[in-house]
Amino acid sequence: MKFSFNMEDASQVLVGAFALAVPISFSEEAWRLGETLPSHNLIMLSMLSLLFLTLFTYQSVFQKDVKSRISVFIFRIVVAYLMTALVVGLVLLCLDKLPVLDDPIMSLKRIIVITMPASMGAIVVDSFDKE
Repeated sequence: MKFSFNMEDASQVLVGAFALAVPISFSEEAWRLGETLPSHNLIMLSMLSLLFLTLFTYQSVFQKDVKSRISVFIFRIVVAYLMTALVVGLVLLCLDKLPVLDDPIMSLKRIIVITMPASMGAIVVDSFDKE
């Protein structure tokens, strides 16, 4: 049983994030949501993403056994979310839909909107190789 987050895990998170980030990033609806959603809705969306990541990681990846490795459990959730946000940002940048210099707030909002579903893809692919 492994107790760490290694390069194989990182590559699984990246592939899973990319698999869902790409089709959603091409959606004008996602871009517009990033432009129009109020900040409190974006915070709720982030919290919802982290909640589902936590539940799925607890049930499927760690199979309810986190007592002796709580730090790895938390680290895996945070890293999966951040890696997914990075993938989403890169995809949006490639599509010229991430105006980081002109409108950094809108860029962050778009990343948050698309990271929610993409993070679930990331953690599902990561779960293929169970702890």
